[in-house]
Amino acid sequence: MKNKTSLLRWIVLSALVLLCVLYFVLPPLHAFVNRIAAALSSADVDAVVALIRSYGPRAMAVSFLLMVFQSVIAPLPAFLITFANAAVFGWWQGALLSWASAMAGAVLCFCIARALGRDVVERIAGQGSLASVEGYFKKYGSRTILICRLLPFVSFDAVSYFAGLTPIRFWPFFLATGLGQLPATVIYSYVGGMLTGGTRYFVTALLCIFALSIAVMIIKRMADERRSAAGKEAQDE
Repeated sequence: MKNKTSLLRWIVLSALVLLCVLYFVLPPLHAFVNRIAAALSSADVDAVVALIRSYGPRAMAVSFLLMVFQSVIAPLPAFLITFANAAVFGWWQGALLSWASAMAGAVLCFCIARALGRDVVERIAGQGSLASVEGYFKKYGSRTILICRLLPFVSFDAVSYFAGLTPIRFWPFFLATGLGQLPATVIYSYVGGMLTGGTRYFVTALLCIFALSIAVMIIKRMADERRSAAGKEAQDE
């Protein structure tokens, strides 16, 4: 087991170092990554749609990379890309693409966490992001992956990262992720394919606000629980 973990750590570190080097020495890659980051940070579905369409025959590949990039680095709701995929490729093709690329992103997050540990993951995903899902893992144990995948307001990426820090094996994680994310992906794709103009902006903004509000509530509740537990420990002493 230790040998497998060491090998995984070596592979992940080598891949990350190689990508960083290529980012700085290859201007086309540098420009591509910056363009992706700009589109995602705008939180504008139309900007993401325009980005994907601009690559013509390579649009699906670019969308795939966009979702993986979002999963690992960008702290933004994945449904922005899911909406864009539905608008560009149609709802069922968009759903399939979004599901497959989200799976790849989840696997990558899981492997990064398992290989590099919590300290590194907290720098990538943020300590608050991990804390927002930690309570679910403590409460539901091995069922957490499936439960959280069915809840659209729980950070998909944080669950993937935190799962890699637990003893959960890869295949149960993979199957629960694939099954759990399917309903939300289909629904977002179907709805996203029908939305246009101002309605799309309204629904996107509403979902962003909803997700953010729930995240704040979860973090606040966990902080209250920790303070309460600390108070009980102090009384026991």
